[in-house]
Amino acid sequence: MPLFSTAPVRVQPFFGHRSETRLTITARALRAGRPGKDEFAPRGRLQAMRTMLAQFASREVPGLAVRLELKNPEGATLELEAVSDQEGYVRFDVPLDPPWALPDDPAWEVVCFHWITPQGAQCTEGHVLAPGGVTRLAIVSDIDDTIMETGITGGPRAIARNWRRVLAELPDERIAVPGADVFFSALGGGAVLAEPGGAGTRHAATHRPFFYISSSPWNLFSYLVAFQQSRGLPLGPLLLRDWGFNRATLGGESHGEHKRAALDALLSFYPDMRFALIGDDTQGDLPAYADTVQANPGRIAAVFIRTGAGPLSPRELAGQALIEAAGVPLWLGDDYATGQEFLRANGISTHGETASIVETVHKAGETGAGKK
Repeated sequence: MPLFSTAPVRVQPFFGHRSETRLTITARALRAGRPGKDEFAPRGRLQAMRTMLAQFASREVPGLAVRLELKNPEGATLELEAVSDQEGYVRFDVPLDPPWALPDDPAWEVVCFHWITPQGAQCTEGHVLAPGGVTRLAIVSDIDDTIMETGITGGPRAIARNWRRVLAELPDERIAVPGADVFFSALGGGAVLAEPGGAGTRHAATHRPFFYISSSPWNLFSYLVAFQQSRGLPLGPLLLRDWGFNRATLGGESHGEHKRAALDALLSFYPDMRFALIGDDTQGDLPAYADTVQANPGRIAAVFIRTGAGPLSPRELAGQALIEAAGVPLWLGDDYATGQEFLRANGISTHGETASIVETVHKAGETGAGKK
């Protein structure tokens, strides 16, 4: 009998997203206690290590029937069923026919997951990001060493060097990249005012939607969301990976491959939208973004790469040349004090609600280093 067979079965929803014609959302069936709002509250170093180890020690539940309940913009209910796979994942990729109108501005919509356990019927809310009907620019950002120092990528040696950060630091203790909150808020164009009423608990959306691509494991979804919320960073769907201690996961090339595949999927999902890409120089973001620029003429509004790992490699220099040859604005710098000029290079207005944010960044001292 499995050691943890008595733990309750719960479903962990991940953030989904939709267009007018398609909705996608994934969840994972696990044996674990239901996390509370204070799951990552400080309780001493030993308890912090237990909390972090629990994130990695997932106990998947295959073969669980899960029902997804959706409501279209007119309020009609749509229900679908799927079964969790061997890793506990249950995936819904739903064609919307006839099309579901998008809200004018980006908004988080609430869906419900239902499943049955020996204790009875269970349900939990999930959240789906719907970009606004007039949205023409979205932001795609890396997480690892772009907004937060993770210490979990780059191979076993990196994990060994950063064991305390990986296993003993809660979200509000993690090192955030200076200036990321201000810069990302400016790119997002400010929060969309919530509509009164509506079912469920809704997250705040930004005028320009965010998507995050990371080589971190899905096990860290709740942790990464808690970090973003504690730092005031815009929330958005997280495109993570099923992670194992093997060359396919930990090899340096795998990070770029994951990012390229995730970007290709997003561009295909939103064919009428352009994207600004944000990353860093530690995991092959520059070559990956260059491949995306080359394969999708006119779709990438700008590329921002945070530097700091040393001189660019030959592959990165080749990527830089490709991006510049395509006429896509490229910024290479070691901080986020970029001011108005980079935002304008992205085709992003600095007027109105974002003007004061940009002015704050500008006054903090624009270095201009590496600006292209």
